[in-house]
Amino acid sequence: MVNAYQSKKVVIIGGGLMGCGIAQIFASKGMRTVVCDPFEQARDSVFDKIKDNLNLLGQDHGALDYISVCEDFRDVINDADYVIEAALEKLELKQSIFADLVVGTSEDCVLASNTSVIPIHRIAKGLNCERIIGTHWWNPPYLVPLVEVVQSESSAIKYIDQMIELLEWVGKKPIHVKKDITGFVANRMQHALWREAIALVNDGVCDADTVDIAVKNSFGMRLAVLGPIENADLAGLDLTQDIHNVVLPELCRDIVPARVLKDKNEAGDLGMKTGKGFKEYTPEQAAEIKRNMVKHLLQAIET
Repeated sequence: MVNAYQSKKVVIIGGGLMGCGIAQIFASKGMRTVVCDPFEQARDSVFDKIKDNLNLLGQDHGALDYISVCEDFRDVINDADYVIEAALEKLELKQSIFADLVVGTSEDCVLASNTSVIPIHRIAKGLNCERIIGTHWWNPPYLVPLVEVVQSESSAIKYIDQMIELLEWVGKKPIHVKKDITGFVANRMQHALWREAIALVNDGVCDADTVDIAVKNSFGMRLAVLGPIENADLAGLDLTQDIHNVVLPELCRDIVPARVLKDKNEAGDLGMKTGKGFKEYTPEQAAEIKRNMVKHLLQAIET
């Protein structure tokens, strides 16, 4: 029996790792899926990327039958039911894309941006369109369950609800972000942690290895089954308040990147892709870290 969603069409703008991973999710459920990218090299690699992902998951290649690739998204959006923009994280580019989407799609088509930090109202500025929402997927999208569905001031709740229902049907874990703030929910928490972690290194409290050892062998172990609010409730809100009275005044409150981070960027030490960041990595070490991450995520979704 064909599900109602399988008669729908979704267009993904962007043929990079995120765009291909998102396309894979919908195609694996039998939805007509079009991946659009202006660059020939990206278009030519779409099927190989998705094949690699399917092989990793131990799935057959049947999803590829539901995927097509095009150069210009404006050629394929007139009958789309959903459009998800996964282009580069550049505000002006996204604004240009959505200006075309608003006039080129039907009045019922849901328009979503996969931006990880840009508030949706900035992307939708001047467009006066209640169909524009945010859907922040996490990398890799075919392994990480969360999708943050972001409601801006102009977003109609029916389009939020429609996207949440679709995402639940494809097996994701959507959350409704009711206030359109920079970084949404999960990235704000993640980068608050990163700010404090980098500050500890910057201020000479400990080295980078110590930070990672501390996280991976303490609260990091329980985060998957005990969220921070649950943890506060478990510890007791009286104790939580007492701790906050002591520690909050001492936490990093910088509103600009730490000096050590700026120095490393200026030196070209950009992390695993250059072989050196806060730590040094051989290509084999970097590959092993990525394999371990994927292995962990695969085990998590199988349990």
